[in-house]
Amino acid sequence: MRTHYTTESLAFHFDEFSNEILMSDGMQYEKKLPHHGKVTCYDHSVSVAWLSIRLAMYFHYEMDMKSLVRGALLHDYYLYDWHTRNDDHCFHGFHHAKRALRNAESDFSLSDIERDIIVKHMFPLNPQLPQYIESVIVTVADKVCAVREVFHYTGKKQVEGRKNATY
Repeated sequence: MRTHYTTESLAFHFDEFSNEILMSDGMQYEKKLPHHGKVTCYDHSVSVAWLSIRLAMYFHYEMDMKSLVRGALLHDYYLYDWHTRNDDHCFHGFHHAKRALRNAESDFSLSDIERDIIVKHMFPLNPQLPQYIESVIVTVADKVCAVREVFHYTGKKQVEGRKNATY
């Protein structure tokens, strides 16, 4: 069954469902963790949550909006700087989803959908298929946001390099 969500209702849902997570110590710590370029892990997670909401609005499928928002916010809740070399988090792309799930489970009460979103958002690097439409949406939103953040940062570095070049 398809359900129509308005922009206003989705903004309301984001505010309603995000507060507990956004105000948590772990998410506040994410503001210090670099993620893609100069984007923090916190900002990336918020971007993924908002794009997930927009995709949900576009597709009009009935879904658990609370789990969608919370899972999107917690999908990268691994709480370490993956740019720093450390045996504890080598092969970050393959393993951080399980770490994020472990951290999220210790700090929050999670639904099955939220668990699925967190642990499967790195498909296809982690070859488990997302089980819920909410998981698929967050997986797609994560990839779109990551590409946008990396290219934005890379493009800025190239422009700065050209400005500083002497010919």
